[in-house]
Amino acid sequence: MSGTLQIAVDGIGLWAPGLPGWDAGAAALCGNVELSTQAPARPAPAVLSPNERRRAPESVLLALDVAAQACAMAGRDGAQLPHVFASAYGDLAINDYLCATLARAPLEVSPTRFHNSVHNAPAGYWAIATGCRESSTAISAADTTFGAGLLEAALLAHAEQRAVLFAVFDVAASGPLSDVIACDIAFAAAWVLAPVSSRAVATLTLNFRPPPAPLAPRADLLHAVYATNPAARSLPLLVALARREGTRLRVDAAPDLEFSMEVGFD
Repeated sequence: MSGTLQIAVDGIGLWAPGLPGWDAGAAALCGNVELSTQAPARPAPAVLSPNERRRAPESVLLALDVAAQACAMAGRDGAQLPHVFASAYGDLAINDYLCATLARAPLEVSPTRFHNSVHNAPAGYWAIATGCRESSTAISAADTTFGAGLLEAALLAHAEQRAVLFAVFDVAASGPLSDVIACDIAFAAAWVLAPVSSRAVATLTLNFRPPPAPLAPRADLLHAVYATNPAARSLPLLVALARREGTRLRVDAAPDLEFSMEVGFD
């Protein structure tokens, strides 16, 4: 693959323990505040009713919360946006539950948890909650999930010349899965990507001409989650956006596909 693609960031969403939104996250990533010890343990996306929030798994809550943040910041109606939802592992707690129940008492599997186990469940919840009938994509690409999802969303926005919602999220492993999956903390981020315009928060220039730019240094804040949570591979981009620092990053989108990304500001 070769060529250059420029895309705008119109909105941003972020949720991690102690960082319950982009405003808090940007302040922390800039070094202005510490992580909040009073932040809620789980997000509570307003697009879901209280009853739905109680029933929804953590992966759905994460994805919908950051997606709604990004749409609100961009001033966009989520119902009008094609969306790309990316997660390396899906909902690990539900996976652990299903494996344990199938091994112990297969007839006791909860239908609700079973339908929440499919990889596109968060995207489905988003479409239903917002009334969105636009295209929906669910992606999993192991440690390169962030790059694969970003590339998919950016290409879609460029090809269709319209705004696209991109959300990436992963939750902590539980049960025996903790022995084989290092992810031990939840993290989610989202962006509304669109053709470049004057309203943009920032512009991203994706360059597919090798050699790639050197990988930017990791942010000291949340360096542990960067190492274990594939969704947190987005942290260098989030740091650049928070600090409004023009920089060049290298992003892996597959084991044999990587691109450089230049973050710029007017």
